[in-house]
Amino acid sequence: MRSPVTGIVTLLLLLGIAIVGYSSVFTVEQTEQALVVRLGKPVDIVPEPGLHFKAPFVDTVINIDNRILDLENPSQEVIAFDQRRLVVDAFARYRIKNGLKFYQSVGSIQAANIQLTTLLNASLRRVLGEVTFIQIVRDEREALMGRIRDQLDKEADGYGIQVVDVRIRRADLPEQNSKAVYDRMQTERQREAAEYRAQGGQKAQEIRSNADREATVLVAEANSTAEQTRGVGDAERNRMFAEAYGQDKDFFTFYRSMTAYENGLRSGDTRFLLRPDSDFFRFFGSATGRPAASVAKP
Repeated sequence: MRSPVTGIVTLLLLLGIAIVGYSSVFTVEQTEQALVVRLGKPVDIVPEPGLHFKAPFVDTVINIDNRILDLENPSQEVIAFDQRRLVVDAFARYRIKNGLKFYQSVGSIQAANIQLTTLLNASLRRVLGEVTFIQIVRDEREALMGRIRDQLDKEADGYGIQVVDVRIRRADLPEQNSKAVYDRMQTERQREAAEYRAQGGQKAQEIRSNADREATVLVAEANSTAEQTRGVGDAERNRMFAEAYGQDKDFFTFYRSMTAYENGLRSGDTRFLLRPDSDFFRFFGSATGRPAASVAKP
């Protein structure tokens, strides 16, 4: 018959073996690297994921995040090369490339963020202080972010950190300066608009003046041509009258008198007070327009 003491001892041995075995293994996730610390001193860095072994009860495993981490930097006031004050809002992304150096220098991500914030602010002031406001906000922004990243990465290398990217989210003038710049820009735009309107009015006036001058010239030329044509017509009419008068003077005189009667004796339009023996009515007494006595002579 087995003794109860033997069973208890066996159970305790199995429990001890299980505890020792559990304390001898550890796992590393895909997003982590592990640092093995023995009695407070780092002894090994495990970058590969999976199941690994350590000395039980003596070694401690510190898991270090292997992913890209974000560093949010508070807005900072920076003075550019042209003495303009700028409010710069930037952020950085980094990863821990050497877990042992990281643990020995800063120890935790929170401490690393504090240290990187100081380094980032120094790099921002150093790089942006060498260029002008226009270069920061428009011309060389991408190149400047690259310079800041390179400087920050070089300084962070001593902490086992690799800086992946640095971005300037916003770089603008302080609020009071922005309002002054906006007012000045608005005044300049209003001045340019007034100048453009004045130039347009001047151009319109020139166009109207040219059009009026051309119209006057055209009307004058047309009137001149009309007068010339009218003069030629009158000359031709007089010539034709002269030819007709030369061919038959009596008939021409008769025709002109009949035309005068037609124009001068319209019904309800004209009143004449003339003597009956007036020369105007000479054709009323004779078809030839001569006195009867001269007609009777052979």
